[in-house]
Amino acid sequence: MKGIVFTEFLELVEEKFGFEMVDTILSNADLPSNGVYTAVGTYSFSEMLSLLTNLNKETGVPINDLLFVYGEHFFSVVEKSYPTFLEEFTDPIEMLSSIENHIHVEVRKIYPDAELPTFTVVEKTENTLVMIYKSSRAMSSFGKGLMNKTLEHFNAKASILVENIKENGTEVKFSIEIHGRG
Repeated sequence: MKGIVFTEFLELVEEKFGFEMVDTILSNADLPSNGVYTAVGTYSFSEMLSLLTNLNKETGVPINDLLFVYGEHFFSVVEKSYPTFLEEFTDPIEMLSSIENHIHVEVRKIYPDAELPTFTVVEKTENTLVMIYKSSRAMSSFGKGLMNKTLEHFNAKASILVENIKENGTEVKFSIEIHGRG
């Protein structure tokens, strides 16, 4: 897992819960990296799982809720660091439907060894999008947070329905419906 995912997560924890919480979750985790991350480094997913688990224990916030908020936060990273991703699109359905064949291609140019989930478009209309998410990391709530902020970015009023295809969350169906555009 790329280091930017860790550095931004710790930044979010500090912003929402304070530096003491960052120190606590790092101290309570057995991390091969010792909690020292660089944006371009690569680290084990088990470290992220350990940090999430510790944050859940300390705050009582469910892990999927933490991942959702983190996904929303990470959208701001995309806005600041990779604005050309967003400038290429004028419509949220077009952007979200291009995750696999366009956005992830561009991400791999920046981070060639990134392990990304797959998104397969099942159905697409002007106002709806159905995609299947697959990832051994089961972080669909992070993806939902990113999707939510994408819809907000384009001033779209929408609903995102998430259905587990596999109970462990490694395969999920996202159904997005736009109810209005601002």
